[in-house]
Amino acid sequence: MVMARHWYSSSPVVDGHPLLDEPGFWPAYLADLAEGFTPEAFGSDAGDADAMLDRLHDRSAWPMFTVPLAGGFAVVVHFNSGEEFTTTDYFLTHPDWSQDLVLASDDQDRIGPGLCWPELAALLEAPPSAAGVTDPHARLLLLLPVLGDAAVPEKAVAAVVEALVAQGAPEASEGLARHLLQGHPMWGAEDWWFDDDEQSWLCEGDHSPRKIPLGDHLPPQQRAALEACLTPR
Repeated sequence: MVMARHWYSSSPVVDGHPLLDEPGFWPAYLADLAEGFTPEAFGSDAGDADAMLDRLHDRSAWPMFTVPLAGGFAVVVHFNSGEEFTTTDYFLTHPDWSQDLVLASDDQDRIGPGLCWPELAALLEAPPSAAGVTDPHARLLLLLPVLGDAAVPEKAVAAVVEALVAQGAPEASEGLARHLLQGHPMWGAEDWWFDDDEQSWLCEGDHSPRKIPLGDHLPPQQRAALEACLTPR
């Protein structure tokens, strides 16, 4: 069962942002999506990737990352290393909300995908003076596990290649980029459509939390702000 964010307050959560610049981070973080590819495909050393995976799965220090969005929203990534295995939860948050929204989780509940490509593309630029993960390439790679879209355009491949190269991967990274865009192995790539009445993207995936409009329980003003945040500009 997904751990609610307020439960993390009594857990050994640590700031994960310094890890982004350390060797081996991306092949370790994207290991589930990159099955069949070696750390060298990311421009990393296998030893560094193994050491980083140990840090991400450390039971005494659970890394957390914040991707700030417009309007005070954020996607918060929490690693959760319990007694048996490590899971990762992705929450959509806002300071005015009493309960955060779960976009994806790779625990036994298997929740995802939580974003389609048009939404993810709209989130790559950080708002001015934001704190957290602000580099657009790092934001894209950090949120890739939440994505699961069967209709990603070619420009998505180019964007992932650019992000990988910016983080140290070889220039010839198209094969890896296409593989990463196939979606998390727990939920894969699904069909999405935009509901004009609800003004929200919806997903057909069996495990997706997006079968219903995102934030449909919110007051109208907060719902409108959420729609604006996820709408491509």
